[in-house]
Amino acid sequence: MPSLREQLSQDPTKREAVVGDALNVLDQEVADKSGLTGMAIKAAYKMVKSIKPGFLREVVDSLLDDFVDALDPVYQESVESGEKPGRYLEANRSRVADDLLSITDKRAERAKNRAIKGAYSKLRATAKKHVEAAAPRLGAMLERHTTSGD
Repeated sequence: MPSLREQLSQDPTKREAVVGDALNVLDQEVADKSGLTGMAIKAAYKMVKSIKPGFLREVVDSLLDDFVDALDPVYQESVESGEKPGRYLEANRSRVADDLLSITDKRAERAKNRAIKGAYSKLRATAKKHVEAAAPRLGAMLERHTTSGD
């Protein structure tokens, strides 16, 4: 089975579709947040989106290869087991969240923008539960863009 990177990020047209879909998933996840933490997440998201037009798209595009590489072992396991990638990703949501957050943690450490660094730092403590909660949408997105989702 081809790797996720081969399926999702090599072809520029496919890559653009995946980035757009990832942004939609992110928008939906943020919109679903509630309570005090939800307010903080929405405020931070609004701040990040306002940095410059297209900034969030650039960030998602720059993270895509690292994210698909991190998700590939889970994806390959799902294919080998005959289980739909979305369902398998949901079942392994804690592992997936840890893998994805290790990437964003490294990026946040290197960030030059203090506002972004500060926002990430404030929200990091609860990030794992939010990434885990996004597993169903993330899994559905994988299925829409991979050959195993057919």
